Amino acid sequence: MADEIVRALAWGGQARIFAAVTTELVTEIQRRHQTSITATAAIGRAATATAIMGAMLKGPEQLTVKIKGDGPCGSIVVDANAKGEVRAMIDEPSAEVEPKANGKLDVSSLVGYDGMLHVTKDLALKEPYIGSVPLISGEIGDDFTYYFATSEQTPSAVGLGVLVNPTENGAQVVASGGFIIQLLPGMREEAIAEVEANIRALPPLSALINEGITAEELILRLVPKAKVRGSLKPFFKCKCGRERVSQTLMSLGVIELNQMIEEIGEAEVVCQFCLEKYQFGRAELEDIVKACMA
Repeated sequence: MADEIVRALAWGGQARIFAAVTTELVTEIQRRHQTSITATAAIGRAATATAIMGAMLKGPEQLTVKIKGDGPCGSIVVDANAKGEVRAMIDEPSAEVEPKANGKLDVSSLVGYDGMLHVTKDLALKEPYIGSVPLISGEIGDDFTYYFATSEQTPSAVGLGVLVNPTENGAQVVASGGFIIQLLPGMREEAIAEVEANIRALPPLSALINEGITAEELILRLVPKAKVRGSLKPFFKCKCGRERVSQTLMSLGVIELNQMIEEIGEAEVVCQFCLEKYQFGRAELEDIVKACMA
């Protein structure tokens, strides 16, 4: 099933519904970072939610989500925009914890219970919007629900699921996706009750996606009266590049760059999001020093 994010409205615009299939996206993230089974579930959930939030933006706007708990995986950072471009990183991709007693992946223990969820939105204004809430479970879906209700004052239901199988080399993403339903002011109580009942009756999300449900079919299962208003394909794309990395090296300053030239004679910079390696020889570093002094 191809990746897709679908947008829809219901009840005269009083409910916004977003659903996503992100199996290919999360597979690419796992491939690049070689994440463990539980780390794959954690970063996959975060990437799915952030991709959906990116679909809520317009034009050149973009956002960054950072989840920092006290668990062994460290921070998870995901960038997304309205074009469907997503990139993600995790501090400790190989971190792992034991499954729960019921056999389910213990994402909350991997992420941690004590920490924060930060959302930074660059809305093409002078100052970005920054919203922060404490983690309430570390399961990620619940934490995004709390963020929308607390920081954006928008009651929302967030469902996220990543099905991961163990392999000889680590982990295989079998299915990934999610939904966000936002209830706007004035929505009738009976409509809210209908949405809540449909969410409770929903089978495990990752299992549905593994069976081949599309993003649009998921929306109609959650809100049968929804009217689709558009879609886009989420995909992994990093912002890094040789010019951007050169700017990063310039920020080190002349003294540190000259020390690097004298002691090592070269530099290797690895992007934390895509793990692309950039090599700079002595002559290139000397040119960067000249640019710093210009």
